[in-house]
Amino acid sequence: MSTGAIIIVVVAAVLVVAVLAAGIVVRARGGGGKNALRRHFGPEYDLNVAEHAGDIRAAERELDERLQLYGDLKTEPLSGELRERYLAEWVGTQEQFIESPEYAVAGADQLLARLARDRGYPSDRYEEQVAALSVHHADSVQGYRQLHVAAARAREGRADTEELREAVVHARPFFEELVKPPHHAPDGHQGHHGHHGHAGRGGRKTHAWHIGKAGA
Repeated sequence: MSTGAIIIVVVAAVLVVAVLAAGIVVRARGGGGKNALRRHFGPEYDLNVAEHAGDIRAAERELDERLQLYGDLKTEPLSGELRERYLAEWVGTQEQFIESPEYAVAGADQLLARLARDRGYPSDRYEEQVAALSVHHADSVQGYRQLHVAAARAREGRADTEELREAVVHARPFFEELVKPPHHAPDGHQGHHGHHGHAGRGGRKTHAWHIGKAGA
């Protein structure tokens, strides 16, 4: 074998090794764009893949479009007065659930739509609103969807009390995410309180709605 041929073989072997090494690095880092989307959307990623019948490319195209459309959406926290109003309305809907689960779930569905609007999310169409919310509240937005579906089923007389109760319970983390107040961290930047109750006027702690099976 000539010297030139040997050089070509060596260069080709080096290129093959480099390509394989690059593939290993990409996998070690999480698979590139796919895993970046999975990390961002969490449960939304798997849900969207299932809705596309396992077509990962189609699901990722849709999720990427959501990021392009709503990733830079600027939202505003609620004023203290408006936040207190929503907390009181949420508790009032809980009380209504005991007497009329169907009306309570319908009211809760409308409440969440208004709350999202007041936080600055799109409000003209439910589908657009949920798409925007999924970008910023991927871990909890499914609870809003479940409540919306349950409210529709209740209007048609196809939802039992347990289904409605579960819908409300699963929607609660989403409500808490949107209604939680801003606070100033030690460095002067705004942050948020956790989900374990909310401070009301005068330091009073106002807890979000909890419906147990005994109350359904």
